Amino acid sequence: MGAPDPPDMNEVGMQATTDSRPIHRVYVDGFFMDITDVTNAQFAEFVKATGYITVAERTPRAEDFPGAPPENLVAGGVVFSPPDHAVPPNDHFQWWSYVKGANWRHPVGPKQTISGRENYPVVQVAYEDAEAYAKWAHKRLPSEAEWEFAARGGLAGKPFVWGDEFRANRKWMANTYQGHFSNRDSGDDGFIGLAPVAQYAPNGYGLYDMARNVWQWTSDWYRPDYYARLATIGGVAQPTGPGLSI
Repeated sequence: MGAPDPPDMNEVGMQATTDSRPIHRVYVDGFFMDITDVTNAQFAEFVKATGYITVAERTPRAEDFPGAPPENLVAGGVVFSPPDHAVPPNDHFQWWSYVKGANWRHPVGPKQTISGRENYPVVQVAYEDAEAYAKWAHKRLPSEAEWEFAARGGLAGKPFVWGDEFRANRKWMANTYQGHFSNRDSGDDGFIGLAPVAQYAPNGYGLYDMARNVWQWTSDWYRPDYYARLATIGGVAQPTGPGLSI
């Protein structure tokens, strides 16, 4: 697991990227993985069967957000909101906004629905929502180690889940951002914003969209020094992520 150090990595750069370094050996048992991200249609089936209400649909409680102005305690979600002009990439608040009424049914706010987007990956899903869906489906979230093993598709040491080149044989291999981030997505790869699932070639294990398009949940806690600690241990079997006291 992990990423190699770029050849020109300096001390400052190394400090900023330790969460994916160093490369270390991990062992995982066999497991199953869905071939695509969970779609709106699949998540809608879960909600219909259970009546589940996602985190984004619940009104935030003042005790969970001490000091928050009352007017901010409204149900909603964070939405990519590109500015109308170029901005320096030093402040993500310039392109992310909290939008009242944004949730899995209305990904960017009340004005958009998922009608006609049943085959798009479900978004505005919090960790506990993902766990609830997986439990209902008699599945589970993968560990980070399992996810990386699956994403690599049988390859080792490659920069992309499909191999060495960002555009293999001049083909777009995933839904990425073209143009100028964050104010202009040209859509050269066929899509502006999200794409439906399985629009690009699968990896070597037959899995689609294991890079780009949407973020994906794993079951692990996160710590920036976790890979460094695993590397000192040697080959680790079935790592489940850092505990709170690591």
